[in-house]
Order: sequence, then C-alpha cells, then structure tokens
Amino acid sequence: MPIAELNHQGIYFEDSGGPGPALILGHGFLMDGRMFDAQAEALAPEFRVIRWDARGFGRTRWDGQPFSLYDSAADCIALLDHLGIQRAVVGGLSQGGYCALRVALRYPERVHGLVLMSTSGRMDAEESRAGYRQVRDLWGTPGATENILQLYSGLIIGDSRFHGPWLDRWRQTPKAAFVAATNNLLERDDIEPRLGEIRCPAIVFHGLADAAIPPSAAQALVEALGGRTRYVPIPGAAHAPTLTHPELLNLPLVEFMRELSG
Repeated sequence: MPIAELNHQGIYFEDSGGPGPALILGHGFLMDGRMFDAQAEALAPEFRVIRWDARGFGRTRWDGQPFSLYDSAADCIALLDHLGIQRAVVGGLSQGGYCALRVALRYPERVHGLVLMSTSGRMDAEESRAGYRQVRDLWGTPGATENILQLYSGLIIGDSRFHGPWLDRWRQTPKAAFVAATNNLLERDDIEPRLGEIRCPAIVFHGLADAAIPPSAAQALVEALGGRTRYVPIPGAAHAPTLTHPELLNLPLVEFMRELSG
C-alpha cells in the first residue's frame, strides 16, 4: 500500500504517475480517495492524478490527535513534496474543497489551479452546526449510528444506488475519528472575505440538488475568487457528483486541465 509518513501521519495515496501536469484531489467528509475513481480513469491518460485519504478516513493512519483544515493543507503540501511535485492543480470535494482553498491561501506558489466541487468558503449556519454536534455526540451509540448512516448517505452521496460500499466503510469508522473529523469541520474559519487573494484559475462544480451545501455557495465562490473562474452546475446531482454524475463532470475537468497545461 502506498503510505507516506508525513507530519506524524501515515498518509495513504494513489498516484497514476506519468509526465503530465499533476492534479491532487482531496475527498469529502466520511469519504476517501475512491470517490474519485471515475475522474482518475478519465484523466490518467493525459495527466498525473494523485488521490489521498485525509486524517481519520480511508486507509490513512491517523495519530489520534485533533486536527484542523490547515493541518490537512500541510499534509497536502507534504505529499506533493514527497512526490517531488513543485506545483499542482489542487482539487477537492466538500471537506476536500475546504482544504484546497486553504492550500491556495497558505501556499499560493504551489497551486497552478483549483478544482472545487460541492464546497464553500463560508462557515456553516449555526442551525447546521448544532445538528452536526448532535450527530457527533450520538455516533457509536447503539441504534443511533444506523439512523445517522441513512441520513448521511442521502445527504453526502445522494443517489441510493451508490450507498452500499460506502455504508459498509462508514460502519467501521471509530468514534474518536468521527469526533475529530466533525470538530475539524465545525471549527473551521470563515475564509470567504479572503477568497479574492486567490488569483489562480479555478473551476467550480456544484450539483443543483445538493442539500448539504446549497448551490448558492458555488455562486458565492465564483464571485469572490480573485482569478479566472468557471462555474459548472450539474443538474440532478446532489453532493457527490464525482460518483453519481461523472459523465457531466469529467469532460469539463479534462478541458480545464488542458487549458492550464496548454
């Protein structure tokens, strides 16, 4: 298994290799790099695609300590260093997008472009935060966890045809990892006022049926980012269009990568 020992974590990653421009992708909450399988398949013939699992999720070995999105941003840069990549297109979905934006703010010289999917620069509304705190506290409680899984599978993925393998993985998530990862999101800062500092090109994807982060958040990103930004709304998609609607996402993504490498 490809594990890089970085920042006291064992970061799991998959690297398509090859000489093309690099795209590094960070996944959403409760997910892992496998949510980008369809994108890796579509892009790998022309580009180097790196997928990695964040602390607390997937096959990464987490050290058990609390962490922030800025720690995740540092992990992303450390992985690029490990792979000998000086500059990359940095992308992510939801939580992975929060991380990508912070990579661009903290390490702008390392970011050639941004791929932002189902994400936002804002903090969650207090009503949503209260709900997430309640779910965090109930995780691992007999009976409650299955109810949470059913709720989150609809919210995080959408189309029920894709729930099965993810539900099986989520059931294996330890309480400590779920709590730390939830706190990571709850405690994130509001970076929307700083988005104008990000000058690199960006592409923003958002499902028009996303109940987790409303499409208005994507419009706000497009308006606030300081570089050339393209918005790609995805009709019928909920929060995980990489899984449910790859046919609507992959072609614009390939075109964006070609533009940056041209």
